[in-house]
Amino acid sequence: MSTKKFSIKSEQKIYECDAFSIYKDRVIQGQNIAVAETHHQLTSNYNSKANETYSRLLIFKFSINQKDNELPIGEDHWFIINSEKELPVVTFGEPSPAKPKHCTNYLPANYEFTFKLDVSPVFDQFKKKGYYEAFDGSRIAKSDFNGFYLAGDSKPLTWDFVNLENRGLQMQPTSDPAIYSITVLLNPFNASKFERKDWHLKLDIDKKPQYESDQILVDTLYNLSLEEALKAIEPDKTLRTGAKWSGVWTRDVSYSILLAFAFHEPEISKISLRKKIKNKRIVQDTGSGGAWPISSDRTTWVLAAWEVYKVTGEKKWLNEIYPVIKNTLDDDYKTLHNAETGLYSGESSFLDWREQTYPKWMSNADIYASQNLGTNAVHYRAHCIFVEISKLKNKDFEVYEQRAQGIKKGINTYLWLKFKGYYAHCLYGKNEMMTAPFFEALGESLSVLFEIADQKKAKSIISKSPLTPFGTTCIYPQIPGIPPYHNNGIWPFVQAYWNLAAAKTKNEPVLNHGLASIYRASALFLSNYENMVAENGDFTGTEINSDRMLWSIAGNLAMVYRVFLGIRFELDGLYFNPVVTEAYKGTRKLSNFNYRKAQLTVTVAGFGSKIKKITLNGKKITKAFIPAHASGEQNMHIELANNALSNQVIKKVDNRFCPPTIQAYKTSTGLQWNTVDNCSHYLIYKNGVFLKSTKKTKLEVNDELYANYQVSAYDLEKNEGFASKPIVFAKAEKIIQLENFAEKSELNYTNYSGEGFVELSHTSNRKIKISLFIQKAGKYIVDFRYSNGSGPWNTDNKCAIRSLKVNKKFKGVIVFPQRGTDEWSNWGFSNSRVVELNKGENIISLKFEKFNTNMNGDINTAMLDYMRLKTISYTF
Repeated sequence: MSTKKFSIKSEQKIYECDAFSIYKDRVIQGQNIAVAETHHQLTSNYNSKANETYSRLLIFKFSINQKDNELPIGEDHWFIINSEKELPVVTFGEPSPAKPKHCTNYLPANYEFTFKLDVSPVFDQFKKKGYYEAFDGSRIAKSDFNGFYLAGDSKPLTWDFVNLENRGLQMQPTSDPAIYSITVLLNPFNASKFERKDWHLKLDIDKKPQYESDQILVDTLYNLSLEEALKAIEPDKTLRTGAKWSGVWTRDVSYSILLAFAFHEPEISKISLRKKIKNKRIVQDTGSGGAWPISSDRTTWVLAAWEVYKVTGEKKWLNEIYPVIKNTLDDDYKTLHNAETGLYSGESSFLDWREQTYPKWMSNADIYASQNLGTNAVHYRAHCIFVEISKLKNKDFEVYEQRAQGIKKGINTYLWLKFKGYYAHCLYGKNEMMTAPFFEALGESLSVLFEIADQKKAKSIISKSPLTPFGTTCIYPQIPGIPPYHNNGIWPFVQAYWNLAAAKTKNEPVLNHGLASIYRASALFLSNYENMVAENGDFTGTEINSDRMLWSIAGNLAMVYRVFLGIRFELDGLYFNPVVTEAYKGTRKLSNFNYRKAQLTVTVAGFGSKIKKITLNGKKITKAFIPAHASGEQNMHIELANNALSNQVIKKVDNRFCPPTIQAYKTSTGLQWNTVDNCSHYLIYKNGVFLKSTKKTKLEVNDELYANYQVSAYDLEKNEGFASKPIVFAKAEKIIQLENFAEKSELNYTNYSGEGFVELSHTSNRKIKISLFIQKAGKYIVDFRYSNGSGPWNTDNKCAIRSLKVNKKFKGVIVFPQRGTDEWSNWGFSNSRVVELNKGENIISLKFEKFNTNMNGDINTAMLDYMRLKTISYTF
């Protein structure tokens, strides 16, 4: 490899915007400069400025049991630090005056400060009632109490309530039993992390595919990524998720394998995928409230496993993955499929930190019921793949083909936003679903790549989607009051999939913008980081960030393999369809690339997406293709036609935030809601369907049997926020105490209604049969009040699951997600199902069936208080 140094010339500029510029050999962002000194050395003086703009205005809340339960959403405590070292005592639950909108002064680094909290209102209620009732009516049982915590938006504070203890933000009692306190180091800063530094190659990468082009910056970052890919291989021959993330995670490793590792490390990829199999099913290893089925994107594994097969052609691997995929798809269909929409339920693929991309009122049961774009794109592709595998094995495939088409139809019917020109993030709500009009980058990308979107839609998505200066944000607009991570964040691996979609639709400015996002970050940061703040492109300031992130490494490599070389693996061989924008024109060469029994050297000259001439081993051919049976050395030369790409439309926007979620509540005549600043009007939805817009903050509701209302704010920038928690008006509601139909539990939990509650577990009440007498036939909504203290609100794998049958007919599953570790007196509601009941006797049953096995396997436990019925309509 060359060691020649390069100097800046104006013609070397590849990309330029107001925020930064990229040249063939360097990145310049203000005073920050990264330079590719050689193909094996990169220097950067990048210096995060986050600590220099740390506001003296503190915004914070207190918490019981790591829940957002002190004050209503949007109401926070505040304090402006002048020279104080201690906060005046704040009483739990007492609101502060309206906080100032601006504070122009900044706090010095490493400022020690003490917060004090008067907890007497909580302890007084514990003593008098046995529980504390929060502002929203929820109750924290004295027996469930495990501590007071501090949350906020000033580092090291965080709004990530479920991780406050892990962040060291639990408050401690003082000599006064009514006062708790905590001392924190505000604006933490370690200057040594920001000294001028460089990367230079230390590991041997000579056995890996070698790449060289006219852009030394790209070549150097490719080599940096090769080295980081080697460092990602653990001693047990699995792929590590990131420098700060140990182990194999299903979605992380799968998206990484699909991007690059299937051909970069096929054997390591297989070993890693095998780690995510249990009971001949794919493991959902993470996700809100107990993993699967709240999170349901484990089928990303299918995409990765299939890519490995296309790379290797090994029938043994195909036979190994077939039963795993079949069992998983069959369980998912019974558990996740929505017959009305054809879509599958579950949390956004990869966006598995619920506060980051959902309104706070949504419980984990609500997230289970939501139907997300990215997750459904994955389910669609997984079914298509299984159809191909079944054909290869001469197995039945028609039912899976029908399910795939149902998902595709559902996405295009229920999620396409014609007025936006791209798909909605998800359908969300409680009983009735409505679209969330947010852009969701990964889902949009996969919809294009998997051809869920037709050519017209695909072109529209890439041209009309909002792109911020530093890259494609995970969602748009951002959610206010939520710190950067998925929200207000840019993820290089998501950017990589977006770039692949831009290349597929031949959109030149969008592809240039996306490549610049990846190359700016990895060059200045000297590593493939997990994410960056959307507003300033900084790697500091997000909730969590890791260097050497596996899927970011894969994304960087994929830009060479999948875009500049246009590599595509198919059953019959290896195809090349390069997409090279004029900014990256020149000659590029990939050598030492092994494909089955062949050793490839591929040269691509020029720019564009149209191939002018192809030679293979010196002979002219008509198709850029290496057959699967090829062997020995193969030398391909591709000459591009130097054509501009066909699509030249891009939508660049400033990073914007949507209006806050409306807080609506019932009144004697209907409903009312809070005023939102900078709001042009409010949108009212009835039963998930738009009803009307208004500038008022109240609505009169007619006397109806059943109606479900939600309200959202629409701002002056034409952004809509999440709709309010549904306000349900139901004239006929019936509570059925379950201890009348099953043995009452003797466990010492509180806050239940009636005479007690019943336990669901592997050994207790594997089936509960409820006999109901209904006076009028009709449609009813059924759900259950339950508790599940088997694990935390945000992770683990012990979501309880049961099958619901009505008059012996299966009506879907009821899920009982975790609500907090050991919080068995913390009651909430399951997902709901709409059922038809006959006049007279009806039998409703909850039964544990084999496909209700969760990811834990051993613990599948919940306490049930009562069943609730709401009448929607009568059948006459």
